[in-house]
Amino acid sequence: QVQVVESGGGLVQAGGSLRLSCAASGSIYSINAMAWYRQAPGNQRELVAAITSGGYTTYVDSVKGRFTISRDNAENTWYLQMNGLKPEDTAVYFCNVDHSNTYGHRRNYWGQGTQVTVSS
Repeated sequence: QVQVVESGGGLVQAGGSLRLSCAASGSIYSINAMAWYRQAPGNQRELVAAITSGGYTTYVDSVKGRFTISRDNAENTWYLQMNGLKPEDTAVYFCNVDHSNTYGHRRNYWGQGTQVTVSS
């Protein structure tokens, strides 16, 4: 089992910054990719940013140029630096880890989510 815990959410004014952290622990063998999703009330969960084990990154268009995903492989920790926050970024942000065990079985693990609220 792999445990995933997010932290770093909070309340910030428009134009401000926050940094989210995601830490994975437990029986970690191989992490293929890690992603940040978000879900606002009444909306579906959407992919915000992702980073593969090879360092390839992808972002949803609405956050390009404002958000940066990064990683600390040694610590199994990932970050989402969010600058220039807008009220429409308000959502619960979830960390997702794509993991393979020693048998090559892949499974996604989710964190519990962290609330980000941007006031106008």
